Amino acid sequence: MKKLDPQVVFAPARPNLEKSPTQPSQLSANKIKDRHRDRLAGVYVRQSDPQQVIHNRESRERQYELTDHAVALGWSTDRIVIFDEDQGRTGRTASHRGDFHQLLAEVTMDHVGIIVGLEMSRIARSGKDWHHLLELCAIFGTLLADFDGIYDPNDPNDRLLLGLKGTMSEMELHTMRNRLEMGRLHKAERGDLIFPLPIGYVRSPTDDVILEPDQQAQNVVRLIFEKFEEFGTVGVVFRYLLRHGVKIPVRPHDGPNPGVLTWRRPNKTTLNGMIRNPTYAGTYAYGRCPVDAKRRAAEQSLRARKWVPRDQWKVTIHNRFPAYITWDRFLKNQATLRRNKSRWDSSGAPRQGAALLGGILACGCCGNRLGVYYSKTGRPRYGCTHAYRAGLDKVCQSMAAPWVDGLVVRQVLRALEPAALELSLQAGDDIQKERERLDKLRQQELQRARYEAQRAERHYRSVDPENRLVAATLEKTWDEALCKVRQSEEDYDRFQLEIPQNLTDAERDQIQSLAADVPGLWNAPETTAADRKIIIRLLIDKVVVTSQGATENIDVAIHWKGGFVSCHAVVRRLQQYDRLRDFDQILERVFALHEAGKTARQIADQLQKEQFPTIRPDKPWTKTTVNALLARRILKPGRAEHVELASDEWHLSDLVRELGIRPHQFRSWIHQGFVHCRRSPLRRYYIVWTDASERERLRNLRDFATAHPGLKASAYPKELITPKQRKAEREKATVC
Repeated sequence: MKKLDPQVVFAPARPNLEKSPTQPSQLSANKIKDRHRDRLAGVYVRQSDPQQVIHNRESRERQYELTDHAVALGWSTDRIVIFDEDQGRTGRTASHRGDFHQLLAEVTMDHVGIIVGLEMSRIARSGKDWHHLLELCAIFGTLLADFDGIYDPNDPNDRLLLGLKGTMSEMELHTMRNRLEMGRLHKAERGDLIFPLPIGYVRSPTDDVILEPDQQAQNVVRLIFEKFEEFGTVGVVFRYLLRHGVKIPVRPHDGPNPGVLTWRRPNKTTLNGMIRNPTYAGTYAYGRCPVDAKRRAAEQSLRARKWVPRDQWKVTIHNRFPAYITWDRFLKNQATLRRNKSRWDSSGAPRQGAALLGGILACGCCGNRLGVYYSKTGRPRYGCTHAYRAGLDKVCQSMAAPWVDGLVVRQVLRALEPAALELSLQAGDDIQKERERLDKLRQQELQRARYEAQRAERHYRSVDPENRLVAATLEKTWDEALCKVRQSEEDYDRFQLEIPQNLTDAERDQIQSLAADVPGLWNAPETTAADRKIIIRLLIDKVVVTSQGATENIDVAIHWKGGFVSCHAVVRRLQQYDRLRDFDQILERVFALHEAGKTARQIADQLQKEQFPTIRPDKPWTKTTVNALLARRILKPGRAEHVELASDEWHLSDLVRELGIRPHQFRSWIHQGFVHCRRSPLRRYYIVWTDASERERLRNLRDFATAHPGLKASAYPKELITPKQRKAEREKATVC
């Protein structure tokens, strides 16, 4: 705790006038008992903000003089504690007032007999904090005092008076804040409430807002907006500025050189703030980021503000400032930023993923945007996410990305073919203008460095050379400026070597050849997936896909820029034959040709001739696929092929179940010739002939094999591995 030391604390603040201590009334003094004087007297000192602490000295002196009032009430100076570490902190809340919490802690430890304050508003301006203090003081018998009197929280009349004073203190705060806010709003409605100006603006001597007088600074600001319009994302603009060494002009609001134009490395936060600021469109806006009461109540003072939509701005005045861009351009930039957000309801910025239509692909069933998924091997796939968001079980549709992407890419390249020549000429002009702009920025940077060197030279020459205390410093400054000039000249020489200002004839021919071969340029290794996505989005608004059930056919509607819609169909790859749309017709045709005596090879050639689709659009019909379809014919429930069994013939599955033999072991006996069997024509089922005696032999063979697990089959007894001879009429069957 802080003990009062009058010579240290109060001597500088007191005036040189004799002053008698404050004398309390007899009625108030009767409330003070010996048990109160046995404890400490707490003097709470607080002023609302640092400006009051510095300039409002009278209030500060009056609060420190409360120690004299405590002495007059009967406390000795060594029993008086001053709580003054909450200076410059608002009484609206107690969350950041450490001394207030310390005072409460001393009260709860029964250390404080009386709390002395200048007025109730100095202790708390919040009803919650004030009444919490009253409750604790009432429980532990602590008094409160000011220059008007002494109050006992356990006395009903004093409690009522203290409650009224706390309410008046809280209401006073709201009144002052409302008065200040209305004055601020009235000034903002005239457009005169100007906050710190953004990059590219300064104040004129007449206090008007004008464009940055430095031409290089203006060119950099215009370059940022033009590149954002071209690239569409802040990240790409940021990397462009870094790649070309372009710095941002900043006039710091504080620091060692406030208001002095400095050049700094760009960062995404600054660029994003510039794109969002309506000042660059010449518009004055107030109330874009008001205080959020919920965030402030959650003690997030650093994040208590929240951006609100444009229709909730309190003041909007167009054409208030000189503009770098138009208002329509500003609105388009905001729409672009909203689309760049990675959310389910926005397209998102183009990324490096392999799926080219992510963000612009819509579901033709529910109208929602299709999401992009990647397998462990990196294969992209589109799927409707509406079912997951709505809590449904069935997904509308999903499909592999390459089939739809391939169709859209072919249509985009076809649309670009007529404009190949125009694109080549435009590309050449754009590259030429880009080089000229970068060259101009480099020249301006070099010109600035030379000017700084010349100014340093003039300062050096204006000083008497014999005054070495000053001349040495100016000489050093001049040398540093000359080093910057040399560095700028070397950087400019490297820039001209790497990127000449004018395109050569060979470069123009190369640009024309690349533009003429649009597919080659599209498939070039240097062309990234993000570049392809940007080109697609420049031509297409959205793509709507509708799969025809689980079949191979997908309907694709491409919504082009300008409102034209082209409809297409794409055939995708399937995993199952029965998902083909014409599966029933294909199956009937295969069986008809098979019954007509056609071989599998002949059936495959006929299906290819009749243009029946396969599950893989890029693969023709083959003998293997035909055999797979022949094996799919369902003629009897339980088996995919019905086989007429002769007397004593068994299906392999039925026989092993009857004999209790493992299937793989019985197949091994078949291959070694221990039994008679044949194969079905379609599914190649094993059909085993075995009568009662044969079944008994097989049981004995099973028991012998179980008893001798390590013995080879060739060492088995002859009578156990030799099958019984069949009758002549049954020997027509094919023996394995």
